[in-house]
Amino acid sequence: MPSDSALRIVWIYPDLLSTYGDQGNALVLERRAQLRGIETETIHVRSADPVPETGDIYLIGGGEDRPQILAAGRLRKDGGLHRAIARGAVLLAVCAGYQIMGSTFGGEEGQPVDGIGLLDIASARGQARAVGELVAEVDAALNLPMLTGFENHMGVTQLGPGVRPLSKTLKGVGNGDGYEGCYAGHVVGTYLHGPALARNPALADLLLSWRVGDLAPLDDTRYEALRQERLAAVLSN
Repeated sequence: MPSDSALRIVWIYPDLLSTYGDQGNALVLERRAQLRGIETETIHVRSADPVPETGDIYLIGGGEDRPQILAAGRLRKDGGLHRAIARGAVLLAVCAGYQIMGSTFGGEEGQPVDGIGLLDIASARGQARAVGELVAEVDAALNLPMLTGFENHMGVTQLGPGVRPLSKTLKGVGNGDGYEGCYAGHVVGTYLHGPALARNPALADLLLSWRVGDLAPLDDTRYEALRQERLAAVLSN
C-alpha cells in the first residue's frame, strides 16, 4: 500500500539522468493512477538532495557517461534508495540507471566503475553501440504483453543468479545475451526508452499494482491496436 494517502512517485536525479525523455515514465504513472482515482504526489530529487526513503515507486533514467558516474557515486553515499527498496518500494531503472543498479558498469574509457549493488548484474562497454527499435517477449511469470521501445547504449549486461531476465529479445540487442533487462522482487531494469511506460502501459500498471494492489481496468483497446500495428511493423523489418 502507498506510504500515506497519496502514491509517492520519486524521480531520481533529473538533473543528471534524463537525457532521453525518461521523465515521461513518471507522467504515465501519474495519469494511469489518477484515472483510477488514486491520488499521486511526484517528487523530483536533484543530485544535491537526499533520496527520500518513504516513496512508493522510484524512477531513474538514462544519461551520458560522466553524469552516470556522478549519479552512481552519490547514490552509493546517500543510501536512501537502498533503504526504500528494503521497505518494499518499487523501482524502474532505465539504461544508464539500469547499469548503475548493478555491481559495476563501464566508465568513459571503458574502465569499471562501481554501481550500487541493488541488482545482481554487471555491465561493461560493448564493441558497438546498440541503436534502434527493440521488441522483446516478457518473462511469462509477469503476465505482460510484448515490450517495445528504443535502445541507445554501448552497454553489455551480464545477469547473475539473483535476477531473472525481464524479457527475451526478438529484435534489437538488449543486454547482449539474447535477453533484455532484468528484475528481482519489485526492482526492474531495462534499456528501453520511449519512454518505456508510455509504450508499454501494462508494465506501468504492473508497477502500480505492486504498491496499491489490484487495479480497476482501463479501456486501452484503441491504444493497444495502434501498439500492435507498430510491433508488427518493427518485427517485419
